Amino acid sequence: MTSYRKLWLGLIALLLASFAVLLWAGSGIFRAAPPVPERVLAEDGQVLYTRADIERGRQVWQSIGGMQLGSIWGHGAYVAPDWSADWLHREATTILDAWAREEGGERWAQLPAERQAGLQRRLQAMMRTNTYDEAAGTITLPADRARAVGDVAAHYVSLFGNDPATAELREAYAMKENTVPDAAHRQALTAFFWWTAWAATTERPTAQDGAPAPDRQGAQSKPVTYTNNWPAEPLVGNAPAAPLWLWSVFSVLFLIAGIGLLGWHHAVSEDRDERGHTLPARDPFATLRITPSMRAVAKYFWVVLALFLVQILLGAITAHYQVEGQVAYGFALSEILPYSLSRTWHTQLAVLWIAVAWLGTGLYIAPALSGHEPRFQRLGVNFLFLCLLVIVVGSFAGQWFAVMQKLGLEHNFWFGHQGWEYADMGRFWQWFLFVGLLLWVLLVGRALWPVLTSKQNESRSIVALLFLATAAIGLFFASALMWGEHTHISEVEYWRWWLVHLWVEGFFEVFATAVMALIFTRLGLVRTSVATVAVLFATIVFMAGGVLGTLHHLYFIGGTPTAVVALGASFSALEVVPLAYLGFEAYHTWKLGKSTLWMKRYRWPVLFFIAVSFWNLVGAGLFGFLINPPLSLYYMQGLNLTPLHGHTALFGVYGMLGIALMLFCLRGLRGQMRWDAGALKVAFWALNIGLALMALLTLLPLGTMQLLAAIEHGYAYARSAEFMQRPIVDLLIWMRVPGDTIFSIGALALTWFVLRLWVAPKRESPEAIAEDARD
Repeated sequence: MTSYRKLWLGLIALLLASFAVLLWAGSGIFRAAPPVPERVLAEDGQVLYTRADIERGRQVWQSIGGMQLGSIWGHGAYVAPDWSADWLHREATTILDAWAREEGGERWAQLPAERQAGLQRRLQAMMRTNTYDEAAGTITLPADRARAVGDVAAHYVSLFGNDPATAELREAYAMKENTVPDAAHRQALTAFFWWTAWAATTERPTAQDGAPAPDRQGAQSKPVTYTNNWPAEPLVGNAPAAPLWLWSVFSVLFLIAGIGLLGWHHAVSEDRDERGHTLPARDPFATLRITPSMRAVAKYFWVVLALFLVQILLGAITAHYQVEGQVAYGFALSEILPYSLSRTWHTQLAVLWIAVAWLGTGLYIAPALSGHEPRFQRLGVNFLFLCLLVIVVGSFAGQWFAVMQKLGLEHNFWFGHQGWEYADMGRFWQWFLFVGLLLWVLLVGRALWPVLTSKQNESRSIVALLFLATAAIGLFFASALMWGEHTHISEVEYWRWWLVHLWVEGFFEVFATAVMALIFTRLGLVRTSVATVAVLFATIVFMAGGVLGTLHHLYFIGGTPTAVVALGASFSALEVVPLAYLGFEAYHTWKLGKSTLWMKRYRWPVLFFIAVSFWNLVGAGLFGFLINPPLSLYYMQGLNLTPLHGHTALFGVYGMLGIALMLFCLRGLRGQMRWDAGALKVAFWALNIGLALMALLTLLPLGTMQLLAAIEHGYAYARSAEFMQRPIVDLLIWMRVPGDTIFSIGALALTWFVLRLWVAPKRESPEAIAEDARD
């Protein structure tokens, strides 16, 4: 127990220190966040916008889908532009063209190179100067800029309505006609877009953390904007700041050093020698008593497959919008299911079906481990199931009414669409889901209680880690409740990434590690003592980079200090370190699957576990580190290299793991039925091949093209209709069809397999069951 105790103490110390630093980083971001002015004035005193306009504009933006229709500061969808970058570029070119006309030219781009350079320097001096008066709460704009703001605002008022002049652009952006039907709301929306662009081009005050400081010669280092010079925009002088270069280099060094250290540890201390360990003669789970609550979990897996299939359908619709804009094969689909709504439901369902698979696994595995069925456990399982259905239907209905602008801004935050990617559902539904997750924690905990309180149970440490991960998954959803309707966007983004990153890349990882260890120990394939040390050490390694790795999402959210960039670059690199050794885990899992003849009953769950290791290395590791360093993310954030990482990591790791866990549970629930190995074979290979084709034929080449465009011409161009409507882009999007089709075949095969376990199933012959028992 001494070694366990040391590992537990090390894990607790690591978590306390990591969360202390994460909270400190948040306080720095909150203090340095770009101010929201009370009034925006022209030099002559004319009021252009008020704080109320900006806040109302943000409400409008959220109600139409927010980050699901274009993006803000790089976070969101990819078909429509990033509104901050788009406004910034349009405002800059409007001013430059006005100055060119004053000099007798027609457009700035047509002037001689020396005059272009002179006007560009003049523009940078004007737009980068911070004119915010903290005492008065005002921002004052020069007359030229004030006129440009009016011109750009008129463009957006036209775009978000049904003006024929911008109809072609609406189609390119996959926007429905009259996205915002109320003219006053469209005008308010321009206030919010302008403010996000202002923060992206205005230099933050020198007194703030991360501000310019004298170098050894007494000169000042270059100042940066509130968003650390994001987006890349040559016209206004937005280019990567020096710290982004520095810490990107260091992140690579940290990665190499971390891999080296972990390799050394693996070489000197890894001991998987199971000599002397007697493997069971028969499957220990074959005689498992299925309790009423465990049997009630089956319906969770039916819902998993239903949500999975709907998510795939919505993904196909969302991808198709990229080539036809507002229609689907001639049908005006956007009038019923707009792009922002199809993408909302597609991304939410990805999280929901995976989460339901994990919830079902927890409810099944807890009584299986303890042999204890608490009173009313089945009632709790059924009640939680009904709550989940209500949450899905209710939240989706609210989002439809919100995006169709039928709900009203006064009700949108609580019952409609919050507009924050992966945290879209209204606050009422978030509270409902939080309570449901607490109920899940209670149900799992009360079933595990006999093991947790038994000092003689050798698996106690792993079970305790499983329960702590369960509790963390439930409790940390509370981070979605940390912001209000008018909380500063920088603060919202900070807490949103607590939810997305810590949930998915933190505690889900621990939950998965503990569940897999318990499955293999209960099957008798691994000594419990060996598994306990391995799981605790793996948790320490994952959480060492996992918690502070959250910071790599916060480089450009407004007000992020240089110290936070440094920490994010360093620890996000450490996140990748353990993934470099997943080949060992895959090989070890494969060996366990071959260790006894009766393990052939678990062949396909084991293969899905191996797929998890592969996609963890490729999707989370290679594609994750591709975009994580500060300099990389400066150019890649919001380009198609981001969903390259997202798809291969979210489905490749957590989706595959959800399927593997579901299959293990089904082996217990329907183990006496004949399993259709052919359907599982099709499902396994089709899902993996389809995901690989989707990544390699579309997302990787398209993202690479956008990256080159962003570096050469600026971020706004890489996200513009001019770039995204090129024939080569259409071709790359159509090339998703083979991969998506194969992937869909895999999902249908998996659904067919599960369906046949309940609909007209065939029982295994007594001889086959006896043979499995003997094997």
